[in-house]
Parts: sequence; structure tokens; C-alpha cells
Amino acid sequence: MKKNLIALVLLLLVPAFALQAQTKKGGKKEIPHVIDGKQKVRQHSYDTICRYTSFDTKKIYYCDFDYAQIDYIIEEMRHPRFDKFQPVMNFLTKTSRSPMTICAVFAINPQITDDGTRSSLVARAQRVADTQLCHLVQWMKEDQEMNNKVQIRVAQVDYRYWKGTEFFTQDPPSQDIIICGLVLYFGQKKVDLFPSAAANAKTFNDVKFFPNDATIQPSYKPLLDELAQYLKDDDRLEVLISGYSDNQGTEAYCTGLSRQRAVEVKKALLMRGIPEYRIELSIKGTADPIGDNSTYEGRIANNRVSLTIQ
Repeated sequence: MKKNLIALVLLLLVPAFALQAQTKKGGKKEIPHVIDGKQKVRQHSYDTICRYTSFDTKKIYYCDFDYAQIDYIIEEMRHPRFDKFQPVMNFLTKTSRSPMTICAVFAINPQITDDGTRSSLVARAQRVADTQLCHLVQWMKEDQEMNNKVQIRVAQVDYRYWKGTEFFTQDPPSQDIIICGLVLYFGQKKVDLFPSAAANAKTFNDVKFFPNDATIQPSYKPLLDELAQYLKDDDRLEVLISGYSDNQGTEAYCTGLSRQRAVEVKKALLMRGIPEYRIELSIKGTADPIGDNSTYEGRIANNRVSLTIQ
């Protein structure tokens, strides 16, 4: 019994020691390659890499390159051709001391809505991207004898937001994991590779509703006018409309009511000239109450639509 207990303790401790060893290298904590979360950035917000033969260290660049083919390119071809990534390779060959951050960017097909499936695909995409970039850097240092300091990253983007209006004019993607390409930065200064247009966005008050009702009261017309104008002033911005309800009724009824409220606000913005692709709906039902549902005032607070600029 005692031996079994000791063995169990050792079994629990070993992963902890192993993790500590991985996070410390030369007394420094290793930075993980993966950038958490879905980044809401547009492809067209970056300078296209193919336009340049030399690079400005104050800019962030985008390269449409299938990084999943890196192993094939460097292992199977006698004379590797990186196509759209070739200007970068040429630059690094000539400028041996230029530091570079290279970030593999992928997205998950927006038609896949199952959370479990999406999580599995995200994990797989991260592994593939990280492995390919590690192999590329290793090859650059060993075979090409490059001394450049190269930092690698892996990030997921929101595909609908990434493509912008093109998302609605092009055929829907067929692949589950969409390889978007690479985002690059030349320079030593720490920069945000995925700056959000909504980082300092204005906040808007909720639209409140009477219980069991989805009618927008006339008093909210100025608020919706202001929101519509704000979106027109910056075409990079979108709005997330989240519909809520109190808990008076069945779950299906409350969910349906919250959906109807969100749809009514969406219609109001469409009438004010905001394109549908810039409006996202989230149906919350009775989730996240901000008031006490046992009181009339609390239910009024919970019967709402929140407006979030993103």
C-alpha cells in the first residue's frame, strides 16, 4: 500500500518537473509559439509582401504562401522554390543580421459550427503550422547558414472577417482548415501583429425591451442613428448584436424572444445603410443576467440587446 502511494506521488510529480524543464532554458522562460484566440484582422490591412524587394521595419507584411508545403519544398526539391515567399528568402540571404518574426496564419471553415470539431481542427492546425515553421528555421540555419534571428508564431484568424467583402462574393471554402499564409515583421521592436481596429472603439448603451416584447421603442432611434454613422465612418468595424431575455417562460420561448430582439435591431441597422456582412448576431436567451429576475426592474434590465463594436 505504501509503495503504491509513493509510486502515485512520483507519477504526479514527474509531469510537473518535465513542464518546468520545458519552460526554463538557460534560466529564461520559453515563450509559446501559439497566439491564443481568433484574431479579427483583415487581409487587406497588411502590405503585400510581393510588392517589395526590400522591407520597411515599421510595417507588417502579408504573404499568401502555403506553409504546409515547407517540408516538401526543402526536402524533396533539389533547388527549393518558395514562390511568393522567395523575396523574403532573398532578403534574408543578403541581410544576414535582419531579425524577423514569421507567423503562420490559419482559419477554420466558418460552416463548421460544432465546438468539439472546431477545437480538434484548431489543435491540428496549430501543430502542423508550428512543425513546418520549426523545420523551415532549422533548414535556414543549417543548410543556408543564415544567422538571422527568426521568431516564429502561429495564429488563428476569423475567416469571415479576414476576407471582408470577398467572403460574400467568392465561393465558400471546401477545406476544414484554411491556410491563409504568413504575416511577417522585420525588426527588433515588439509590435502587435494583429492590431484590432476596435481596440479603442466607442461603447454603446444596451437597447432595452419590455417583458414579452421585441418592439424597439422610439427613444432608441438616436442611439441607432449614432451607431450606424459610427460604422459608416470606419468600414473596418463591425457590430456584434447580442439578444437577451429574462427567465419568464420556457427556455425555447426565451431563446426565441432574444433572437427576435437581435433581429429587430439588425433590421434597424440595415434600414440605416449598414451592410449585412458587418452585423453579427449572438442569441443568448436567459444567459448573463444583469438584473434580478424576481423584480420588474431586474427583468427590464435583462430584456435587452447589447451592442459591441468589433
